[in-house]
Amino acid sequence: MMLADRGWLPACALMLLLGGCMVAKQPAPVVQRTPEAARPSAAKAKPSLPASRATGDTRPDTYTVKRGDTLYGIALDHGHDYRDIARWNNLANPNAIEVGQVLRVREPRPEVAAAQPDSGEPGSVVTIPFEAAPPVQGREVGASAQSPGVASPNAGVISTPQAIKLPYSDSALAKLRSAPADSAATAAVPPAKPEVASPKPETAPASEEADGVAWAWPTKGKVVANFNENGGPKGLQISGEMGQAILASAGGRVVYTGSGLRGYGNLVIIKHNNTYLSAYAHNRSVLVKQGDTVARGQKIAEMGSSDASRVMLHFEIRRLGKPVDPTKFLPPA
Repeated sequence: MMLADRGWLPACALMLLLGGCMVAKQPAPVVQRTPEAARPSAAKAKPSLPASRATGDTRPDTYTVKRGDTLYGIALDHGHDYRDIARWNNLANPNAIEVGQVLRVREPRPEVAAAQPDSGEPGSVVTIPFEAAPPVQGREVGASAQSPGVASPNAGVISTPQAIKLPYSDSALAKLRSAPADSAATAAVPPAKPEVASPKPETAPASEEADGVAWAWPTKGKVVANFNENGGPKGLQISGEMGQAILASAGGRVVYTGSGLRGYGNLVIIKHNNTYLSAYAHNRSVLVKQGDTVARGQKIAEMGSSDASRVMLHFEIRRLGKPVDPTKFLPPA
């Protein structure tokens, strides 16, 4: 009986082996284990911020409108063109702001692309389903990669006559001289065009974030009031004659002209870069308009007494919207 049982053992083993061979083989999933150092972090997935955010700029992103505010004053206090703030907030009318309204006063951040969900755990396992590689269509070595049935772009191009180089001899020289005038051998070779030196690229302007702005005095006269951050003037007050020339203290773009800021009279604001603005107040007349590009020393207005008790220029320099002492930037008087 035990011998009979032992006779079945090889048969059972053979059946199990055949049964295992009949199981359909499935490709195993590819498992990619990414080291923690190589995994993209959330900070790397975000696009870079605007340049103005990369220099310690602490201006807020939003501002809540208070009683008496105007969009022009808000823009000046935050160092921006009021039209930019209007665009960021979809304001068709710059005067249509309300108390309590929250305005964006910084350039909107770039939209962050939707990132794949990440557990954030180091050494996490990412399973990639197996996918067969597409078949590669081979061709004979040296064969053209041109698709069949598509004419070559050089088809029909005449490539003759071709020049033939002959060794020098008296007979070859005589033959060359006796060749017809229209022969390819004697065809006049057009002179090579002289090489023209390419113009040197113009020097790139300074970075908009650079603090190196070349300043100059905006007018001549006596300083009757200095900058005082403790409740005094936010700039310099320079006395002079009615109609005296007011000059741009530095090159830039005119971002405001008008009398919409109370206490400034006829005002001109110039944006020099993303860091600096300059303001020229109490003018009798303004000679530039919004959007104009001006150079340092260019006449932009005439001195007056609009919204002031005397003829003078009120001059401000603002860094990131905050008034700073102009004497720290202007050359010695």
